[in-house]
Amino acid sequence: MAHQAPVIISSESPFASDVFTKRHPALIDRLLGAWPLGPQQRQALSELAEENVQGVIQPLPDGAAGAELWRDWGRGLYGRPWAEVPFLWAESFFYRRLLEATGYFEPGPWQGVDPFAPFKQAELAGEVVSAEIAALDEVARRADDDLGRALLLSSLWGNRADLGFQITAGQGSEASGLVVDDSTRLWELLRAEAGGTVALVADNAGSEMVADLILVDHILAHGLANEVVLHVKPSPYYVSDATLSDVADCLRALLLSNGEARSVGNRLREAAALGRFRVRADSFFCAPLDFRAMPETLRHEFTSATVTILKGDLNYRRLVGDRHWEPTTSFAEVTDHFPGRVAALRTLKSDVIVGLATGTLAELNATAPHWRTSGAHALVQVH
Repeated sequence: MAHQAPVIISSESPFASDVFTKRHPALIDRLLGAWPLGPQQRQALSELAEENVQGVIQPLPDGAAGAELWRDWGRGLYGRPWAEVPFLWAESFFYRRLLEATGYFEPGPWQGVDPFAPFKQAELAGEVVSAEIAALDEVARRADDDLGRALLLSSLWGNRADLGFQITAGQGSEASGLVVDDSTRLWELLRAEAGGTVALVADNAGSEMVADLILVDHILAHGLANEVVLHVKPSPYYVSDATLSDVADCLRALLLSNGEARSVGNRLREAAALGRFRVRADSFFCAPLDFRAMPETLRHEFTSATVTILKGDLNYRRLVGDRHWEPTTSFAEVTDHFPGRVAALRTLKSDVIVGLATGTLAELNATAPHWRTSGAHALVQVH
């Protein structure tokens, strides 16, 4: 097992510090402009934005949903500035506090209303998704191996509009930003263990979820799995993270399309009816914990899966630990705790990374100073 690196504290990372001092207040401004929020909601959101920048962390009010759990998870952290506690915990708690401010868990008209829905729906209705869907007819004519690679990379880059298109259009730029590429190992594993269950832990809604659903269909239609279980968030989280409603919206977008996209939608709907495509939303996916702390039910599911595919930056941080790892630390060593085979598909948008070759690290440091957080690089890692 690799030596445990120090946990990332927000104040120790310029990127993490910006999340609290710039990104979160800007997000709250967008919410205030997007919804007919009442005075109490507006005040709670404004106070949360101010608290993020210059206040100290306040716990959830007594009686709030999950208040006792959060009290345990945040023991020793309340009353401290947001920037002085572990980044993963603080970022997660911010979103729980945001839902409290909008009334998401309270009885009333705002109960269960996704505050990020306008942003997700705007993306789903936008040109990127429609073009991605339209390009699928051309992509579907590729040979199986080439098709699988194109769909995997489209899922990987799915929320990066400038690349998603080029991948499905076959313009050859899909691999240019990969700093690690274990995709061949992933396909070999799927073929060798065909007929089992594949778990896919989703990241974002919108264009990325559309790409994920197309990949799920490919895995099922080509016999690489008898069942795919898609794990999503049980409640809104990190702005664009996918919930069951988002999956339904993306499936509907496919079904309302023409050509191959509609065929994909119909096959997925049929697979769901036959129990071959299932959606799960465990509460653990909105907890401020890494995967070492997963409940036994999830541990059992991931143990029995052919492979668990983890999408996105947050799942990567939870897999390896949100720590100041030396980038050349072995991916296999830091993921040995995971109960079963695991693959990470991730666009780089935060500080943490492991498994880089020494030469790759040197080249990135020399040519792209913000390579860890710019979103211009990605990886596929398998253990």
